[in-house]
Amino acid sequence: MPDVLVAGAGPTGLLTAFELERAGLDVLVLERDARPATQSKALGLQPRSVEVLADRGLLAAIEPHVQAKLPGGHFSGLPIDYTDLPTRFPYQLGVEQAHVAAAIEARLRTPVLRDAAVTAVVQDDEGVTVTAGGRDHRAGWLVAADGGHSTVRTLLGAAFPGSSARISLVVADLTLSAKPPGLADAWQLPSSASGYLLPLSGGRFRTIVFGEEQQRLGRDEPVGADELQRALTTAHGPGIEVGEVLWASRFGDASRQLEHYRHGRVLFAGDAAHVHLPVGGQGLNLGLQDAVNLGWKLAATVRGTAPDGLLDSYHDERHPIAARVLVSTRAQAVLGVPDPDAAAVREVVTGLLAVPEARRALASELSGIGVTYPGITGRAEVPAAPDGRAVLVGTALPAGWDDRVETRSGTEPRLVRPDGYVVWSGGPGLADALHRWLGQPAAAALRR
Repeated sequence: MPDVLVAGAGPTGLLTAFELERAGLDVLVLERDARPATQSKALGLQPRSVEVLADRGLLAAIEPHVQAKLPGGHFSGLPIDYTDLPTRFPYQLGVEQAHVAAAIEARLRTPVLRDAAVTAVVQDDEGVTVTAGGRDHRAGWLVAADGGHSTVRTLLGAAFPGSSARISLVVADLTLSAKPPGLADAWQLPSSASGYLLPLSGGRFRTIVFGEEQQRLGRDEPVGADELQRALTTAHGPGIEVGEVLWASRFGDASRQLEHYRHGRVLFAGDAAHVHLPVGGQGLNLGLQDAVNLGWKLAATVRGTAPDGLLDSYHDERHPIAARVLVSTRAQAVLGVPDPDAAAVREVVTGLLAVPEARRALASELSGIGVTYPGITGRAEVPAAPDGRAVLVGTALPAGWDDRVETRSGTEPRLVRPDGYVVWSGGPGLADALHRWLGQPAAAALRR
């Protein structure tokens, strides 16, 4: 029997499983689809996510698929420079989500169980039973990372308050039979205009369109080549011709968030916990950060070493971060509305972002570099311990925590949580930090 079940084999679910496995747990990922996704979906890894993937040795498998290193992000199409961020990765990586997921999945010990849609979830004091693919699977815990339309969330009746979509957009992967010279020849940050076009691998292109036709059509209306042709002709002129539509979906600016990320022995992460306008890759990156925050805390809980409240700190730390992203994406949706009043606000915001301090503040937020939690003194760009332990640099480790802390030499003393955040930076307080984040020392050490 696995220690943990994970519903959903997107990047969030896969990275959660990876974190749990490297901490020594047995994990089974349940995925509805029979084959790995090939749609481009999210296209950007923000600097903090690049740090996390690099520290875990996952970035090398992603780099061959990177199409661009973009020197910044954007806020509703307004460019935000990242070049002076305090990170060794002051840029956004342009890469298709499918390649990110594949790189993580390739490192899992236990293969993903595919064609296993979740149909029932029953939990008790000892664990969770999940019916998926017509079979029952039992584990001590379940992580629901099954997307914005989470089946697990629906089955548990978890409250998912927020606002419904007010605007409608279409995203599609397609081929082009013809295009004007110079159009979509290289990766670039999107603008706020309909018809954004980006080259993908294999002769494919990504487009996002929105206009009167998209607002009029229902959410479940199929997206056809004719609709995309009309939108792209309006945006780029008669020299563009749609070839084959490989994948298309309608989406909007709905903004919702779970009230509680933990429901008994079920924990939610990624889009299953929060949905918003998918702009700037914020959903992908938010989910990856959920995964690394949750993974070590759940592993410690399963092993019985977690201090009181550690698992609940996952909600306490990550819920406010996602809430802020929802505010940001809602604001970006307003700035993108083709309306004179919205254009006036956009002009004012553009002027404000010309102020270096304002630009740096927004860059810190969008990139994830500025994310912090109570009791945290900073980020540590050091490789994560391969077995999921915390890392103590530059000082001796007190007896009793060897099973949870790896020691390394260095001139700057610090204790780094398994998710890369510094919780002690020299001086008094090391023992308190060890107790707070890693629990009591081993009993054998206390007897010595």
